[in-house]
Amino acid sequence: MFTGLMASITVNDQDQAHDWYSKVFERDPDATPMPGLLEWHFGSEFGVQVWAEPQRAGYSTAVIGESDLDALAERLAAAGIDHGGPQPGGGQRILQIADPDGNRIVFSGE
Repeated sequence: MFTGLMASITVNDQDQAHDWYSKVFERDPDATPMPGLLEWHFGSEFGVQVWAEPQRAGYSTAVIGESDLDALAERLAAAGIDHGGPQPGGGQRILQIADPDGNRIVFSGE
């Protein structure tokens, strides 16, 4: 039985990713377990890893559940992160953003 999940996102520049993802998640990483790796933990067994791997950068997608997409959209816009606002998608609403490398982050919820 599966008990957790760490989404993995690959980027070109760890410093740029640190700044961008810290804006999205409203805090610095929870861990830096090894060089080139940043981790944000959202529960005991749930989180996002951001890896500095330039040869693979820009091809990742992570889907994250969000309880208030409208508030998130406002907060991201205020932080300077562009998006098209919440849209219908998959039987609920989604909010899509892209990091500086083109990785897609999709928030889903109400």
